[in-house]
Amino acid sequence: MKIVDATNLKLGRLASHVAVEALKGEQIIIVNSEKAMITGRKRNILGNYRQKRDVGSRYKGPFFPRVPSLIVRRTIRGMLPYKKETGRNAFKRVKVYIGVPRELSGKQFLTYEDARLGVSEKRSYMKIEDIARELGWNA
Repeated sequence: MKIVDATNLKLGRLASHVAVEALKGEQIIIVNSEKAMITGRKRNILGNYRQKRDVGSRYKGPFFPRVPSLIVRRTIRGMLPYKKETGRNAFKRVKVYIGVPRELSGKQFLTYEDARLGVSEKRSYMKIEDIARELGWNA
């Protein structure tokens, strides 16, 4: 079982690492999912996520989540062969939490250095939490 802290990690890189580990049979837990980052202009990021949300209707899908942990989980699902049994089983091995649950508070967290958003990077970025608030999530 691996526990990954998503604080200041790029969402796509984090999701690709987690997808590979889950396909290998590893149990993955992601904490602080609301602190993961997406690089790019705010206008473009929000436009893409609003477009994904607006494709489905109230009664027919695709249903796109507004909760930060579910946005991260959906991104990971996109990197798995979800329609096949191996992908579904791998997706079941992935747990995503907002913040750090009490039962995991004393544990050691793993991070992926190549997914870390560098301090010296002068890129625009948004946290998943901010995207979720723009989509209508109110915690």
